[in-house]
Amino acid sequence: MAQVILKSSAISAEGQQILLSDLKELPCLDLGHFTLKLEVDAPSDDVTEIARKELRESPEIVQESVKALRELLKQETDLNVPLDSDAWLIRFLRPTKFYPESALTLVKNYYQFKVKHKNVYDNLLPSREKNVFSHDILTVLPRRDQLGRRILILELGKKWKHNKCSLDEVYKGAVLFLEAAMLEPQSQICGAEVIFDMDGLSLPQTWQFTPPFAKRIVDWLQESVPMRIKGVHIVNQPFIFNIVFNLFKPFLKEKLRSRIIFHGTDRDSLHQYLSPKCLPECYGGTLDVPRVKGVDWYQVLLMLEKEYEAVNSYGYKNTKNNKKS
Repeated sequence: MAQVILKSSAISAEGQQILLSDLKELPCLDLGHFTLKLEVDAPSDDVTEIARKELRESPEIVQESVKALRELLKQETDLNVPLDSDAWLIRFLRPTKFYPESALTLVKNYYQFKVKHKNVYDNLLPSREKNVFSHDILTVLPRRDQLGRRILILELGKKWKHNKCSLDEVYKGAVLFLEAAMLEPQSQICGAEVIFDMDGLSLPQTWQFTPPFAKRIVDWLQESVPMRIKGVHIVNQPFIFNIVFNLFKPFLKEKLRSRIIFHGTDRDSLHQYLSPKCLPECYGGTLDVPRVKGVDWYQVLLMLEKEYEAVNSYGYKNTKNNKKS
């Protein structure tokens, strides 16, 4: 198997406009015959067509919607956001199909959620979350799926040592991954898929899940994250996983509920949604590049630390007036 080598590449002028920081280089991983990198340049013609069909995205609508959202946000005087960045505004317009009022709601939800869960979000940086990556229970697959989506995998069964890595740490690792994906125009347009591999889930592990934690996850995915979560795939789940899922059920709306698919060990079922070409052998796939381990992802995200600091610098100025139940 090819060795994974961390490298860096210069950011194009176009890519620089995507970022909130003044980073000059982006990390990339040399996986032999394949290079995994953060894709901040303009989307391909195929992806641009998806944006037109699914998100109403056209140069005229983008221009009008960016202008309208900027004006709406100017009225939110207690909210500090990068109004001069078209790319940042588009991050919230894409998942809301370029309806400015809906995008405004998403922006407010995104920052109100951070206020409500400040114990998780305050100073959330890769350098402070080394532990979860050292356990190698989170990864993003190197190849996108057949529809151009990123694939995040969380292994919360036998690989998860719950007494050494808390669920909050797992959550923060997932947030760091999705914040990076939010930078990519293609990911903004095509979205992401999530695989929960519950192989070996034990009863003591199920006790780590609580109704408040379940509500936080569901609220985050349904209301607060500016990313199109197109599918949540549960694989290798034992019977006791029902205990966990029953905690989440009361908070699920139909849209997200319909996108949660239970596959067990049925790989044909999984392949109806995710092409074997983008999946590793353990999921019946034929992925031809090595899977990236948590320690490698940690080094990648460390190189983006300045961008995460910039992300953290925005939000509500006066949090006491912005509590959300």
